[in-house]
Amino acid sequence: MKVICDRGALVESLNLVGGVVVARTPKPVLACVKLTATEDLLTLAGTDLEVAVRLSTPRVEVQEVGEALVPADKLQQIVRESTDPTLTIETDQDVARITGQDSKFKIFGHPPADFPPIPEFKGDPDFEISAADLHRLIAMTIFATARENSRYAINGVLLERDGKKLAMVATDGHRLALARGTCKTSDEAGRSAIVPTKALNLLLRLFDDAEQTVKIKIADNQILFQTDEALLASNLVEGNFPPYNDVIPKEGDKKATLDTDVFVSAVRRAALLTNEESKGVRMAFSDDGLTLSSRAPEMGEAEVSVPVPQYQGDAIEIGFNPGYLLDALKVIDTGQVQFEFKAPNKPGVLRTGPNFLYVVMPVNLQ
Repeated sequence: MKVICDRGALVESLNLVGGVVVARTPKPVLACVKLTATEDLLTLAGTDLEVAVRLSTPRVEVQEVGEALVPADKLQQIVRESTDPTLTIETDQDVARITGQDSKFKIFGHPPADFPPIPEFKGDPDFEISAADLHRLIAMTIFATARENSRYAINGVLLERDGKKLAMVATDGHRLALARGTCKTSDEAGRSAIVPTKALNLLLRLFDDAEQTVKIKIADNQILFQTDEALLASNLVEGNFPPYNDVIPKEGDKKATLDTDVFVSAVRRAALLTNEESKGVRMAFSDDGLTLSSRAPEMGEAEVSVPVPQYQGDAIEIGFNPGYLLDALKVIDTGQVQFEFKAPNKPGVLRTGPNFLYVVMPVNLQ
């Protein structure tokens, strides 16, 4: 194999594929990236046996087709540190040589045949969605997934399709995020899958062109996402996702409409005087507006007042973890948000129209 690569394009491709490569593993081939040169493309592939990524770049001159299996970290470091606009990668058996204007490197690799096969996208997709819409659905839910929870089913995001309607749901037991969208499909049957957080984080980086169409296929215990340039395949999270509709409270009788930016600023300021022992912010809603307050022993107290453009219902005082609120507020792209309540010991619900809601449990206030 011999290719002359645009260094900038190669850096970008290696960063994306490197996101799935295992740094420390008893299987050396999993620490490698597979390079495949065809007539006019260089394809890079990486896998950790749970998630696999394959990415093609046309910004190469292929002088000799072939394959190579090269340690990802060293190849990334060499390409990143180079100052040359182009680099030549040439392989002889399991040895790769990277040449620039004033530098030469030789890397010992492995036989390409030892690399685990990357799943293929076979047949028609189950459905298609624009990369922009997929990004929105992922960004509005992924932050609410559990971290290292023994209930594996909530370590991922539920993707649920009913005809052309698409929903993504995430929860960690303290909050739940639900985002809705639409997709293109001729299959009216419903499908669902729990997608690992790692795969979704990679998707956000891999499919960065909002105009791209992403084809999606669920097969057995895997889900595949494909565009013209890239493919991501991931094993699904096993188990049953909690019945999330049971968690969403019915419409609350106390409703506050808030300016999103004003609310974000107020929560951030009130959170300044919280700590691990007292991380709740008290929120007092009434017809007169909203007052946020916090206190932490040996630190002090904070009080922030903001107007509420619209409020209905009796006055209420309720406490929330400010970090949980800010996680949701920073992905909301509407000018106003509605906050609903029933009682100080019942969950609050943030809504932005029909396509996003966020359920958050209250905290006890001393």
